[in-house]
Parts: sequence; C-alpha cells; structure tokens
Amino acid sequence: MPAPIRLRELIRTIRTARTQAEEREMIQKECAAIRSSFREEDNTYRCRNVAKLLYMHMLGYPAHFGQLECLKLIASQKFTDKRIGYLGAMLLLDERQDVHLLMTNCIKNDLNHSTQYVQGLALCTLGCMGSSEMCRDLAGEVEKLLKTSNSYLRKKAALCAVHVIRKVPELMEMFLPATKNLLSEKNHGVLHTSVVLLTEMCERSPDMLTHFRKLVPQLVRILKNLIMSGYSPEHDVSGISDPFLQVRILRLLRILGKSDDDSSEAMNDILAQVATNTETSKNVGNAILYETVLTIMDIKSESGLRVLAINILGRFLLNNDKNIRYVALTSLLKTVQTDHNAVQRHRSTIVDCLKDLDVSIKRRAMELSFALVNGNNIRGMMKELLYFLDSCDPEFKADCASGVFLAAEKYVWVCLNTSCVEMHAYTVQRLYKALLDDISQQPLVQVASWCIGEYGDLLVSGQCEEEEPIQVTEDEVLDVLEGLLVSNLSTPVTRGYALTAIMKLSTRFSSVNRIKKVVSIYGSSIDVELQQRAVEYNALFKKYDHMRPALLERMPIMEKTATNGPTEIVQTNGETESSALDSKHPPSITQPPNQQPSCYKYPALPFAGIPPMTAYNKNGLKIEFTFERSNPNPNISVITIHASNSTEADMTDFVFQAAVPKTFQLQLLSPSSNIVPALNQGNVTQVIRVLNPQKVRLSVVSQARLLPVSRKSSTFHSITWSGTCCLTVKPNDQT
Repeated sequence: MPAPIRLRELIRTIRTARTQAEEREMIQKECAAIRSSFREEDNTYRCRNVAKLLYMHMLGYPAHFGQLECLKLIASQKFTDKRIGYLGAMLLLDERQDVHLLMTNCIKNDLNHSTQYVQGLALCTLGCMGSSEMCRDLAGEVEKLLKTSNSYLRKKAALCAVHVIRKVPELMEMFLPATKNLLSEKNHGVLHTSVVLLTEMCERSPDMLTHFRKLVPQLVRILKNLIMSGYSPEHDVSGISDPFLQVRILRLLRILGKSDDDSSEAMNDILAQVATNTETSKNVGNAILYETVLTIMDIKSESGLRVLAINILGRFLLNNDKNIRYVALTSLLKTVQTDHNAVQRHRSTIVDCLKDLDVSIKRRAMELSFALVNGNNIRGMMKELLYFLDSCDPEFKADCASGVFLAAEKYVWVCLNTSCVEMHAYTVQRLYKALLDDISQQPLVQVASWCIGEYGDLLVSGQCEEEEPIQVTEDEVLDVLEGLLVSNLSTPVTRGYALTAIMKLSTRFSSVNRIKKVVSIYGSSIDVELQQRAVEYNALFKKYDHMRPALLERMPIMEKTATNGPTEIVQTNGETESSALDSKHPPSITQPPNQQPSCYKYPALPFAGIPPMTAYNKNGLKIEFTFERSNPNPNISVITIHASNSTEADMTDFVFQAAVPKTFQLQLLSPSSNIVPALNQGNVTQVIRVLNPQKVRLSVVSQARLLPVSRKSSTFHSITWSGTCCLTVKPNDQT
C-alpha cells in the first residue's frame, strides 16, 4: 500500500473544501484508507493514522474504530507512539467503554517506567479518564510518585491524586502523609497543584478540613511573599506575580476560614494587604480582588474588612468591562442580606446599572435594587423602579411589576398605618386620581376605596406636601364611590369596599343625609353580603347613632415594638400591640371589609390572686372573664371574655359593651365573631384593655344581648337572651 498522507496534508486538503458535503466526502475517503491500514496491521504508519483520526474526531466525525489502535500504541516502546496512544485514549475512551479496562496494566507499567516523560503520560491519562476500578488498582503507584523528589512528576501526581479522590473518596487518607511537605516546595507547579489537592481534600472531608487548618499560617506566608516579592518574570502576568497561584490560595483560605474564628483571625491581615495592594488596571488584578472579596465574605472577617470588600465590588460597578459589572452585581446580591448597610452606600451606582444596555446586567441590577428597598428609601427607590418599569423591555415587566407590588405591600401599606401622617394625604390623592383614570383594576380599586374611606377628609382638604394638591369636593368623592357601586366592572368584594368607605365618610364629611340615602338603598340589594352591610350601617344611623363616630374612626396607628431582633411592626388585623392604649374608642369596623378577625396576643402577666371567673351563666349562655396585666405597662389591665353556648341553636348578633370612668382609658377590641356556636362547639372571645394611671378600683359593667333571627325552617327555633353582668376587680390595691 502507498504511504498514507501526513496530518498536515490532510488538514490542508480538508480546508479546501467549499461545502459540507465535499468535506464529508474527503473524510469518508480518508477513513476508508485508515481502516484498510488498520486491517493490514501496519505498525509503521499506525501512529500517523491515529493522529489523523483524532483530528477528524475533533471535527465531529466518528472515530470509535480507532480505540484498539490506541491501546496498541500505548503498548509500544517508542515514546512518540505512546504519546499519540495516550492522547487517543483520553479523547476516545471513557468509563462507558469496557476496552479502557485493558489499559490498567499498561498504565501501571508506565507509572514505574524509568523515563519521567512516560510516567507523566500515564499520570495524565489516569487523571483524565481513569475509572473507579482503575483508581483503586493504581492509587498506590500515584501515592509513591507524590513522594518522589522529581518536581515534574510530583505536580502531575498531585493532579492525578485529585482525580483518584473524586472517584474513590475513601482512598483520601492514603495521600495524607504525602501532603505534609507539599507546601514547602519551591517549584511553582508543585505548589500550585498541591493547593488544588489540599482544596479537594478539605471540601470532601470535615476531618481533613480540621487537620489542614494548621497550615493557614504557612499559606499566609506564601501569599504574602507573592504580593511583596515584586516582579517575577517566570510567572508574571501583567505585572502581577503568579496570579493563578494567588487565586488558588485565596480559595483554599476561604474553605479553611469558614466558621472558624482562629483561622479567620490569622488571615485577616493578609486579605487586607491583597485588597489594597493589588493593581486594578488589568483584568488579572480584578480576578484576584474578586477572589479576595469572596474569601472575606465567607470567613468570619472583621466588619471593616467586609466594608472594604463591598467597596471593591462598588468599584467594579464602574468598570467598563460588562463581565466585571455583572460579577459585582451578582456578588452584592449574595451579600446584601448580611451587610445591608454597606451595600446601601452604593445604591446610586446600582440604580444606574438599570440603564445599562446589557440584558444580564439589567436583570441583576433590578434584583439587587429590590433587595435594597427598605422603609427609609422606599420613595426614592420606587420612583427609580417605576421609571424602569415604564421603559424596560417586555421580558422585565412581569418581574419588575411583581417586585414593586411586594415592596408596596411590605412598606407602603405599613406607612399608611404608621405614624407617617404626611404620606396619608399624598397616597389618598394619588389613589383618587387612579380611580378617575381607570376602575378596571379591581385590587387597585379596593385599596383606593379603603384609603378614601379612612382619609377622605384629607383628600378634600387640599393639602399635600408631595405635589400640587387637587381641588375636590365631598360630592365629587361620593360620586366616584357611588359609581363603583353601580359599575359593571365592580366585583361584589369591590362594592363592599365602596359601601364601607361611604359609611366611614359619614363621620368625616358633612353630607350625612346623602350617605344615609345611599346606605338605605342597598338594604334591599340582591347581593346578600352587600345587603347585610347596608342593614348594619342603617342600624348605626338609627339605633346606635351615638356609637357611630367611635366605631367608624380611623384605624389606630401601629407602633414599633422593641424586640431582640430588628425593629418590626406588630400588626394583627388592623389592631396593634403597644405599651399604651392607642385609642379611647373601640376600633370596631375600621379594618378593611371581608377581613376575618385574627387572634390577639398581648405580652402580659396574670393578675396576682385573680383566677378566671364566670360572669354569667344562664339560658345556655356562659360568659367567663380572665385577667392579665400588660408586661411593658403594669397600669394596663387586659380582660378577656369567653362566651360559649350550650343550646342546640347558634346565638346570633352577640354584642358586648363596657364602660369606665373618665379617669380611665378603654379599648374594646373587635370580637372573634358575632355568632356563638351551638353545643359548645366554639367560643366567642373579645379583649378589653383598660389604662388605669391612678391605680384606683376598677368596676366593669358589661351587657350582652342576643337578638332573634327569623329563618324559614321547621327545625329552627329562635332564642332570645338578654342580661347584665357586673364585676368589681380589686387586685392588690391596684387595677
């Protein structure tokens, strides 16, 4: 057979192909020639043919028929044959082919070869594609070469040991004696691969991690020598000495220092030196700084060092390289929860990244911006994010709108109910404008209705610090709310919000007669829920008009309570937990409509010597009183009533009232229900809080009434109950 063409000639021929079909034809022709040569057992050109086959494999063409030829080359005594054979084995073989097991004996022989380069080929191949069985069989030879004095073999043996540990972790202890002196090696390659090996062992074994923590001072010295030694031409990159080794050491320090005070303390100084002495004009310096930042954030570093790390990321945000800006935003997003205040200092730069043309940077900047939102910067951040929402690409709008909603739910609504009074007029004015523009968005309409009901007087007052106030009359406001009641776009829930808002305005507006007419109209509504509300509100106008101002007053202001953690707002269904009474009147129906009562919890201590007592027990209705004293303020008495019903029918329209002298302050919270379930299947609870600053005797006069309900049912019988409960409390001369 004629001599096959050389590899370079094949490459030139393939590159002349003008079409894919022409290239395939050339490849198929050459593969046929190679197959014929393999069948002839041509040892002279086997190496050349396998090399060409590997080139075609890299182009994406099948070359599996050359696997056995690679094994024949590995068994050859010529170095050039072994080199191509091992290269072919690494490219064409893996654990899925059984033929790779035939290499075990060849690799073992070559690991004990007299030539270091042959040993190096065997180490590279085993470290690349060795199976768990091969690693078990050859781990002893690898460990032996790891102890050799030959630096060329030691660095390759260290990398091969990494692969062995990944395949067979239980062999890790075999390499422990050989790793003791690895860091004392002066050779760059050995030192680099040794750090890689130590990192792998520490990541996979807590025992190894504890064992190697004693090497932290030695690693610190190596890193210090690298940054202080100056120019090293052999391993210098852009004026920085051995940056690859620096990065590897920083990663190992990050693992060793995590959750360990002593190790973290030992590396704090060197991390500060790296962060301040590394040149940032080149990309290689930024790579080292990035690894330094990650190490500082993962270990138990000092607060000043963490601020320095975040400032480095802040400088990255100003870099012209988009990759660096993206990496900085991603890192800041990971650290914002633990170092929130430090990240806040770079808020303006982060917001500027929302204007970046790169889509990935925009998304990361948006996520980080939402993570930075808090009660102090909610106004400014929402303006920026709303501007971004208005101009961003469609792919961002859903996530951005969701983030804005969650931030508003968490902070803006709280602001409405806290002491940020200056926000009330601004918010109700903006929501009123939104109703004028569009009432199709029902959640927005419901929120706007509730706010107008609460702060309608601020809306018509024409006062607003944030922007030019609108001039609106009471009739115009009522027109809008009445329009919601008759609009086809309004859901039943929205109509309930609108009717309740109109009812609340009866204590804020002077147009009471108009409001009475609207409420009376809906007393015959076909919507049962709306009808019930209207009937109840009509009763307030007629029978309980003296209670209407108190029942319809604004929601009590929530107060911040001190806890062991960060300051938080404690909120339960519109009521608050505070150290003093928030209101002299019961906040009965000031919560939004359709909101179910929740459990009330107060930090309290039991009254000394006052056990629970039964205040009333007659006609199946039993009322018990329990007594507590508020822990923050001993002058506050907390009385809880528990009403139960032992009859066979529910008791409806349950009402409890309480009265105190003028020297006291009373807060009567909403009951858990106005229906006392039959057969003792549940209790109705209600909380009374009494502030007694003069510590005089407390007398509680309670009245509970049950009104009959007519139902067309042969099995239902109405129960009428009325009674008065009187109680005098004298606990230790204090109340």
